[in-house]
Amino acid sequence: MKTEKFNVTGMTCAACSAHVEKAVRGVAGVDTVSVNLLMNNMMVSYEEPAAAEEICQAVAAAGYGASPAGVQKVQREEFLADRETPKLRRRLLASLCLLLPLMYVSMGHLMWGWPVPAAFAQNPWAIALYQLLLTGLVMVINQKFFVNGFAGLLHRAPNMDTLVALGSTAAFVYSAVVMFRMGDAYGAGSAEMAMHCLHDMYFESAAMILTLITVGKMLEAYSKGKTTNAVKSLMDLAPKTAHVIRDGVEMTIDAEEVAVGDLFIVKPGESVPVDGEVVEGESAVDEAALTGESLPVDKSAGDRVSAATLNQNGALTCLATRVGGDTTLRQIIDMVENAVATKAPIAQIADRVSGVFVPVVITLALLTGAAWLFAGAGIGKALSYAISVLVISCPCSLGLATPVAIMVGNGVGAGHGILFKNATALEQTGRVNFVVLDKTGTVTEGKPRVTDICPVKESSEEELLRVAASLEHKSEHPLARAICERAEQDQIALGEVTDFKALPGWGVEGVLKRLSAVGGKAALLNERGLMTEEFLRLGEEMAAEGKTPLYFARGGMLVGMIAVADVAKPDSAQAVKEMKGMGIHVLMLTGDNRRTAEAVREKVGIDAVVADVLPGDKEAVIKKLAEYGKVAMVGDGINDAPALTSADVGIAIGAGADVALDAADIVLVKSKLTDVSAAVRLSRQVLKNIHENLFWAFFYNCIGIPVAAGILVPFTGLSLNPMIAAAAMSLSSFCVVTNALRLNFFDPGNAARDKRAKEVSMPELDGFIKIEEKEQGKENKDMVKVLDVEGMMCAKCQAHVQKALEGVAGVTAVEVSLENKTASVTMESEISDEMLSGAVTEAGYEVKGCRIA
Repeated sequence: MKTEKFNVTGMTCAACSAHVEKAVRGVAGVDTVSVNLLMNNMMVSYEEPAAAEEICQAVAAAGYGASPAGVQKVQREEFLADRETPKLRRRLLASLCLLLPLMYVSMGHLMWGWPVPAAFAQNPWAIALYQLLLTGLVMVINQKFFVNGFAGLLHRAPNMDTLVALGSTAAFVYSAVVMFRMGDAYGAGSAEMAMHCLHDMYFESAAMILTLITVGKMLEAYSKGKTTNAVKSLMDLAPKTAHVIRDGVEMTIDAEEVAVGDLFIVKPGESVPVDGEVVEGESAVDEAALTGESLPVDKSAGDRVSAATLNQNGALTCLATRVGGDTTLRQIIDMVENAVATKAPIAQIADRVSGVFVPVVITLALLTGAAWLFAGAGIGKALSYAISVLVISCPCSLGLATPVAIMVGNGVGAGHGILFKNATALEQTGRVNFVVLDKTGTVTEGKPRVTDICPVKESSEEELLRVAASLEHKSEHPLARAICERAEQDQIALGEVTDFKALPGWGVEGVLKRLSAVGGKAALLNERGLMTEEFLRLGEEMAAEGKTPLYFARGGMLVGMIAVADVAKPDSAQAVKEMKGMGIHVLMLTGDNRRTAEAVREKVGIDAVVADVLPGDKEAVIKKLAEYGKVAMVGDGINDAPALTSADVGIAIGAGADVALDAADIVLVKSKLTDVSAAVRLSRQVLKNIHENLFWAFFYNCIGIPVAAGILVPFTGLSLNPMIAAAAMSLSSFCVVTNALRLNFFDPGNAARDKRAKEVSMPELDGFIKIEEKEQGKENKDMVKVLDVEGMMCAKCQAHVQKALEGVAGVTAVEVSLENKTASVTMESEISDEMLSGAVTEAGYEVKGCRIA
């Protein structure tokens, strides 16, 4: 399946986009189509036998133009440039130059007696001819309405231009017919009848309709141009030139010519041209352009820098790592554009209405004219009502209601380091009922440090740290890095580990100096029969303080325990408070033990915690929560990929330069948890804006069309002149776009006006808190093993075996049968056969077999 973007030309309203979408859907092999009226493009997912050429041909057959976006040699800046507004402004000025003298005569002179040259004063035929010529010129200037409108009609795809063209043409043709009647009146010598015919003409209405619609189109184009300001401002951030060092010589070249591996220099006050890594120098870099963070970040050798960030005080020499379309800036721009190119589910109702809107309006206009003729009105009056129905109708406001709000909302989000990958994510985020947070790196800093080193009596802190760091040296886990950093700080020499193996969710193992070594959770060492009751209790005490205990053994003997602590982020408690204030249940997922997780939960204020979860089980928790409401999962986007994908909304936090994380629907550039609540807040505001726009679009048409048809005339005498109807229509789309532009003033980080959404019931956590209990079998809960024990002769032997087994950590109950020569052992978690057998053997008895009950 291939997804490709196409640029589309010739679309003027929502009816146009609906027709283009229908045409493309008819191509064999096309899976999905999303047409964007605002950006004049579409995203198409297709497979064989469909091809780009066939898709373009289908669009052309529908009366529009299309070309693959990647084929066009137009620079992005040129494509986003507002060329439509200047064209419409010129058309409007020319139309006004003709309309004003036309209105002076047709309205000013005939209705209010304004003076005119003597040649006109007593010559109705001259006045009529004057109006005909000026109106004809206005129609020529605005010929685009007629070309697009009648072309759509011929392709059986009428659009807004069709309504305008039909309305103004009807007024012009009717007036021309009246001119011939005037000629007959002159021929019959009836000056009074000729003057009556002059008052029955609608030339000025035809010209006024076209001019007023052009006013509306110009305002709409200007406002639409403003909606892309966020993308254009991002583009403006990128410097045009770069200082590179080639063959030992510094030279200035176009930023687009920088290649990966080039050394480039960024002087104080200059912007970084491409993404790179600092090789030499120290400085503070302002990253506000990408992250929205006002405080500059210190950079030195080894640190990454991103294109468009501003170097403040020191010179930096950097190695180019990502250039052209791969830079962070370009990926952000792509993400904002692609999000707008997708369609939000809420837009579907407007799309369905737009598809039939114009044909329905044309039918209503014909019925209106016929009804007034049947009621006894003259043909001129009936035509006036029919024209009013045609020109007051506005499918554009329906088509623009959603995409303009999505465009502006995405721009606002990008300015605050919140990147929505598609319109669906922007809509769904505001509707989430549960936010599930990964612990490490999301709720906590993700930079744990060693707090306690507790060796067994036979070992030492140095030996314990050497074993632990040697094992963890090959691990990528944040806890492993903390141990390695402590060993480096204490200048501990590490041993070579072979046969290294990571045990996801449990720990690590390998061979250290020809002896097997293992490290990780208590459950892992319990399973290997290496845990002692003393250290199990010590670990529980550490966990109660919010620390994570890690146990290490070598050569079949426990070496000790190292406690590692990861402090909560400064804004975690505030973020959780804000989310709960919005009516969202906040949960935390972690593979850490329950005591440590509970300590973090209490400190931050999270509703519930799901602890001891293996990486593969996180997805099951999300699916369980999804039965109760919409779920957002927040993680680092790498280790949490399955959970992020299975959630309704996946949010990757602290992405930094890696903004294109595939698993996430939303990427938060910064590591601030408050950006999650900001994303929810922004989504809700955009949804509110879309609802306002849709309400206005539907309300306007539902009220405007009946009033234009004259429904109020029998009751109040109120009717709409076609010119007033055109003025109303010209402002309707402008109002929708202007309302969306208000989002530019919205601050996603301000929680002052948060409203509590309707909450869903919080599920009973006991039902799924331990995924392994419910989804992977209940044998882990109160597991029972039966040992066949040889050598028991009396009640005293029975008591010895029972006491020996009760001393094993994790055993909750023991029943020894002297008659059956068996011992039934109940455990809270699985204990290895070797550990149980070893306890019995040490008591002086022999174990012949061990099985699960």
